[in-house]
Formats: sequence, structure tokens, C-alpha cells
Amino acid sequence: MSIITELAKQAKQAAQTLAILDEAEKNAVLKDMAAAIRGNKDTIKAVNEKEVARAKENNLDDAMIDRLILDDARIESMAEGIEVIISLDDPVGRERVIGTRPNGIEIKKMRIPLGVVCMIYEARPNVTADAGALCFKSGNGVILRGGKEALDTSLAIAGLMQDVLEKHNLPRALVTVVPNPDRALMQELMEQRDYIDVIIPRGGEGLINYVTEHSKVPVIQHFKGVCHLYVDKDADLDKALAILLNGKTQRTGVCNALEGLVVHQAIAGDFLPRVAEAFEQHKVTVHVNEKGAQYFNNADVISEDAYGEEYLGLEIAIRVVDDFAGAISHIADFGSNHTEVICTENEDSAKKFQRAVDASVVMVNASSRFSDGSQLGLGAEIGIATTKLHAYGPMGLESLTSEKYLVNGVGQIRE
Repeated sequence: MSIITELAKQAKQAAQTLAILDEAEKNAVLKDMAAAIRGNKDTIKAVNEKEVARAKENNLDDAMIDRLILDDARIESMAEGIEVIISLDDPVGRERVIGTRPNGIEIKKMRIPLGVVCMIYEARPNVTADAGALCFKSGNGVILRGGKEALDTSLAIAGLMQDVLEKHNLPRALVTVVPNPDRALMQELMEQRDYIDVIIPRGGEGLINYVTEHSKVPVIQHFKGVCHLYVDKDADLDKALAILLNGKTQRTGVCNALEGLVVHQAIAGDFLPRVAEAFEQHKVTVHVNEKGAQYFNNADVISEDAYGEEYLGLEIAIRVVDDFAGAISHIADFGSNHTEVICTENEDSAKKFQRAVDASVVMVNASSRFSDGSQLGLGAEIGIATTKLHAYGPMGLESLTSEKYLVNGVGQIRE
């Protein structure tokens, strides 16, 4: 038996032990995991700093390095994310009534774990803690296959979580990190249909496409985040500028950063000069259509079909549109079903935008940076699904469960 098959088999067996744990027992384990991460932050940082240094030596791009770094604030955020998960209701075992059939049979549905979740991700060591905690509380085993850039940091975090599991007489295999980043082993993971129930890839578009095309296990896809802000003719321009700068410049290498700005022509003359001044201060490179080019110095003028890029840096594509319908059409053509934002004081326009736009998160007068499991009250997130089977948007506890039917009778037989 290969090492991957053995790891997958152990994870499947380990997941079965969670069926006997109640919510209080799960929360006690999670509390100790949060404490272990917080109490060993110096150890985590020491390992992480070596990996960041290697990444810089190997000339990884800035977005990848940003995802790789774990400082005090990010480690504390990991611990706090686990503590939020503790505060959330356990979905496993929750029942809902479907109804009673004419013959008296009662039908319900009950939430159940997916089983074993496999995460395949790039330079995001925080995913190790997020996924481990979310899968544990939702009753799932998890296999984590991180990129080589963050392997040592992921192993350090997982090791702390495994020590806690062992302390509570639970199998270490509930949180498993594949110790070798060999691409051949990733391919083998994607063939473990007997032991793995779902694969969630999280990273660049190339990784997502590769896993989607080669996996024999069902895949929940997290494609690129081409997020837009549409500034409506009825927008408060002060709000719009603040939301734009937060979404574009606070942290550029994340999937909920803004990559596109769509502006109604009625307010372009008032708004875009302010945008140009702010972007010049923040050194943001601007790609803009001809209608908007007059407001910028040294902007890259692009054609009407040259949108949809995920820059993951201090770059943005701007388009001036004729009307509300033009904004909706632009987002339909160039969005990625991740997060879309409208800035408007017109309640009717806001409601129409939220109904019309196809994205997993649609916001009114709020930064795209809130499109995040922790910010939406889910605790940590295991990813942001941009396809609709079976989850859509940031995936928390409930998204890591399915439902089974419960049928209760008193001896009825089918005629």
C-alpha cells in the first residue's frame, strides 16, 4: 500500500471516531488547539521566517510571499478563528422536518459530515489551522497537501494540533499533512475515491484547473477572485473612495481584493479625478477604457474586451459605463462569481444589483474585504466556492456537511 493510500485510509478510519463526540467535547479540543497555536507562536514564526527567506531567494512573486508570511497578528488571527468556531453551533445532527406523508410516514433530514476532506493549497499556511479546526468541529477528517513553499510551517501547525488530539485520546490522523510536496503524490491523492469524499483546491487558477481536470474525487472549486466595485450615479463619493482604496490597497494578494472599478458616466467627472489622485499616492497602475482615460496621467488605455484580469497587486482595471445596465453587463462578462460591490444611496438600485449580479457574495456600501469567513461570522473558512454545487461563497461549518433522510414509520408497507 502506498504512503498516500495509507494516509487516506487512516484519515477515513479516524473520522469515524468523531461520531461519538458531542459538541462540548469537540469545543474542549478546539480550545486547546487555539491555546497551543497562541502559546507556540515563536516556534511557528521561526519556521515560517526560514520559508519566507527561501521564497524571496527563489524570487516568488509578492502575492505569493504575502500569503506565506505569518506574523504575530496572523497567528493570533488563526487562534481567534478557532475560538469563533467554538462559539458556533455544531451543525452535525441538526434535523429539519420535511413533512408527513398521507400514509403516516414522517420525513426529516439530518446534517452529517462529508467524511474526509482533502485540501490542496499553495503558500497559505494559515489554511492548515483553519481547515483542521473547521473539519474537526463538522465531524470530518482532513488531509492537507500544501505547497512546498509553506510545507515546514504547515507541518509545525499541524503538529501542534495533532498533539492536542493525542492528549484527548483522539487519532492524530484527523489532521494529516502530506509530508512530501511531490506532484506525483498529489495526483495519487486525487485518485483516492475509496477514502476521500471531496477535494477543495485553494490557490492560483492553474492549480484549480489542474485539480478539476485530473481529480477522480468530487471537487469544490475556488476560482480566481475578479471582484468589482460599481460606483452608481447615486453614490456617496466619499464612501465610494474609501471602499475602493480599502478593497484595492489594504492587501493586494488576496482573492477578495478589488480588481475592477466600474463607474457610471454621470459621476465620472466628479469621482475619477479623486481616484486618480489617490491612486497616484498609492502607486496603483491603472488600466482604463477610452471614456475614462482623460482623468488619468500615464494610464494604460485598454479595449472594451480587455478586462477580467486578476492582478493580485497594485493594479486595477477601470471602466466608465453608460448606465446601471452597462455595469451589470460588465460584471456578467468579466466577473468570477466571487464578490461584487455596489456603492449607491438608491435603495432600489441596491436591491436590483443584489438580485441581478451572479456572485457568491454581493455587497452594498461595504468593502469587498469583508468577503471572508471570519468577517461573515463563520469563524475560519475552508475556502470560497465560486461554483454552486453544493456550496457557494465562504465555506464554514455547515458547508462541510451534507444531509441524509430520516424516515420514521410504524410498520407501513408499500402497496
